[in-house]
Amino acid sequence: MKALIFDVDGTLAETEEVHRAAFNRVFAEHGLDWNWNVDLYRELLKTTGGKERRRAYAGMVGAELDDAQIQRMHLAKNAHYGALTRGRATLRPGVEDLIRRGHAAGLKLAICTTTSRANIEALIEATLGAEGFALFDTIVGAEDAPVKKPAPDAYLLALKRLGLPAADCLAFEDSANGLAAARAAGIATVVTPGIYTAHETFEGAAVVLPSLEGFDWTKADA
Repeated sequence: MKALIFDVDGTLAETEEVHRAAFNRVFAEHGLDWNWNVDLYRELLKTTGGKERRRAYAGMVGAELDDAQIQRMHLAKNAHYGALTRGRATLRPGVEDLIRRGHAAGLKLAICTTTSRANIEALIEATLGAEGFALFDTIVGAEDAPVKKPAPDAYLLALKRLGLPAADCLAFEDSANGLAAARAAGIATVVTPGIYTAHETFEGAAVVLPSLEGFDWTKADA
């Protein structure tokens, strides 16, 4: 094993509730009577990407939002997410320990996600501190790979940047879409279901665990 590649939302931290709160704040600011409760948001998460999710919901309720409106709402939502994250985000059990053990052991570390760079930065700064960025060899976000999971594009780009074959890497995901993306790129995947994905099935995962506490990558089975 030469590299560990981490998804963000639901994997590094249970951030989806923060995202949901940020979405609802933006809807209120823009005069929309939308309110995404937990059950609705669980369904909407089947669509990866915040812009895509918002566009899909607009279609569901018969609303018309042009690209400029969606972009403005997207930027405002990310600003709310950043503010909320500073006070509410914590890494899931075992995550920080695994990242630091992997780095100390000389493994390459990467982030591979469909969320925006601003959201990634907000989470890392809130949990690992400003020095946390130095732990990662590459970060692939929404701006880098516009075709979202379950497509493998983000993972393929991460492999290219790492300069490693898929067989030398291990991915960490929390959702069926994320698992599908990593496996389509040929990467063995550890799944730790989150509060929004516990109901999903994870056929093809190397292992499904409740958390990453004490995880030993040397025993991972592809």
